[in-house]
Amino acid sequence: MVEGRYKDRQEAGQTLATHLMQYANRRDVLVLALPRGGVPVAYEVARALHAPLDVFLVRKLGAPGHEELAMGAIASGGIRVLNAGVIGTLGIPENTIEQATEREQRELERRTQEYRDNRPMPVLRGKTVILIDDGLATGATMRAAVRAVRQKQPQRVVVAVPVAAPSTCAELAEEVDEMVCVRRPEPFFGVGLWYENFAQTSDDEVRALLTRATKEIPVPSWNQ
Repeated sequence: MVEGRYKDRQEAGQTLATHLMQYANRRDVLVLALPRGGVPVAYEVARALHAPLDVFLVRKLGAPGHEELAMGAIASGGIRVLNAGVIGTLGIPENTIEQATEREQRELERRTQEYRDNRPMPVLRGKTVILIDDGLATGATMRAAVRAVRQKQPQRVVVAVPVAAPSTCAELAEEVDEMVCVRRPEPFFGVGLWYENFAQTSDDEVRALLTRATKEIPVPSWNQ
């Protein structure tokens, strides 16, 4: 048993929400989850804040032979962020990066259809956007999300996670208006270590939580 672990993503989300209560009951706040694991966490935050919940699609570019290690990430809007340190250390060639980008782009498009079902992306201009995932290791996927969201001209970008590598929190803090990392264990090792139950979130669970949020969370209209 590792001390300081969350029981599951639901508990992690409930804990994270207590650190974000200054954003509760505000008409300008949007909660955007990074699927899939970020959705159960973000659902609990959105419910506590009475804020709209949606997803923001990002795909990690896994390093060959080390798929859990991000050599970069892509996000909606043609954003690609590469991790030069990982690429250089492993000697990953350009054609391998391009092949991974094309493969993950196809998956990004599939998930966009799967989760959004032609529903338009909420208006981000002038809003306070809270980006949520279940944890951050290298931060590549979140960094891609932040840069893509910035293109939509929000008023404020907040990144909030239950657990993250301390160095990643420090680096991302330079790119956002507020960085909320509830736990920053050292040594970190990996996100899954800090959950008792870290079972993969399914597409069905993502859709179900988005539907529940629409029906159960009392919030103002997206465009108000």
